[in-house]
Amino acid sequence: MPIVEMLSTGDEVLHGQIIDTNAAWLADCFFQEGFPLNGRTTTGDNLDDLVKTLCERSQHADILIVNGGLGPTSDDLSALAAATAAGVPLVEHVEWIAVMERYFASRERVMPETNRKQALLPEGAELIDNPVGTACGFAMELNGCWLFFTPGVPSEFKVMVDGQILPRLRQRYPLSEPPLCLRLTTFGRSESSLATQFDPLSLPESCVLGYRSSMPIIELKLTGPAIQKQLMLSQWQTIKSEVNENLIFEGTEGLPNVICHDLNQQQLRVAISEEFSAGLLTWTLNSVSAPLNGSSVLNQQEDQSLVALITRASTMAKQEDAQIGLAVGGHYDGCLNLALYTPQQSYAQRVRYMPSNHSTKIKQDVSVMLMLDMLLRWLRGRNVFGQYEWLEQSETLVL
Repeated sequence: MPIVEMLSTGDEVLHGQIIDTNAAWLADCFFQEGFPLNGRTTTGDNLDDLVKTLCERSQHADILIVNGGLGPTSDDLSALAAATAAGVPLVEHVEWIAVMERYFASRERVMPETNRKQALLPEGAELIDNPVGTACGFAMELNGCWLFFTPGVPSEFKVMVDGQILPRLRQRYPLSEPPLCLRLTTFGRSESSLATQFDPLSLPESCVLGYRSSMPIIELKLTGPAIQKQLMLSQWQTIKSEVNENLIFEGTEGLPNVICHDLNQQQLRVAISEEFSAGLLTWTLNSVSAPLNGSSVLNQQEDQSLVALITRASTMAKQEDAQIGLAVGGHYDGCLNLALYTPQQSYAQRVRYMPSNHSTKIKQDVSVMLMLDMLLRWLRGRNVFGQYEWLEQSETLVL
């Protein structure tokens, strides 16, 4: 398997002024295609640093994806750095000038003279088409490494990777199957607790079990070569069964999407009343076009009993002609109340949020996840009240 690396360029990326979404996208895309990244480097807009990094990484990697620095301005230095590293001059590609002129003409504009710079590529480099922008890419070899230079604009970068770079890689490096990646997401467990439970597992050769914490959820990810698929699937069943009640979804779909699918499948609609979550629950379900009939956000109410909250969920559902009513109560004295109204029964619980040092935003995220967890449990015919290591369940009510 080739050693694949990425070099992200630009002062704005190096200094954290923008989030490098291209790097995250490429890592996932290449993994799925069987070319997992072995490393990533970031360099600013400095010619000497770029030349040095290109020389260093090309001596280590088989494939290097260079992102950014192909624009028409003076700080776009990737082509010059590549030519300098290879010891060759820049050569103007008249065919790309013609492409850029057509690009501007289609927009009833004249191509600025500065854009001619984008047609200057290292001598001997292969021009790579960019069907959606003015920055052509190019490929070349340096120290036995295959380098691909790509535009930094995400929409242009992704089109070039999908349509131009991956076909070239597949031709040179035919792979039988990409690596296998199995994922599940848990709620209510801590990362240390999961690691204590699963780190002693004996995994198949070259397989790795990883943990990703993104409060309030923890993702477990088992990755390994396709040749180990059967052993990995067997081990995965063990992991799933031991996560048990705290597994909220498998794969990468996301809990809101899973709930939206289940609601539509069962032809159920939802109405929502929120206090502490301040509209976040409504926004979360609206973001996946879940079947919502109505919602309201209230200031903290005087009556914080579970009975009162169930009544509010029931009233909201009936007023909005919905089968399901969700109510997130206020957060007071470290406690949070939640209620779920269904056509058969109503459920409410009071939990005490134990990590008191977390921000209000994180606590609001937890309140939404708790409410969604209750709803999913009911939709799947499970016990509506889950078990959470860092939440104290002080009272429950079923009516």
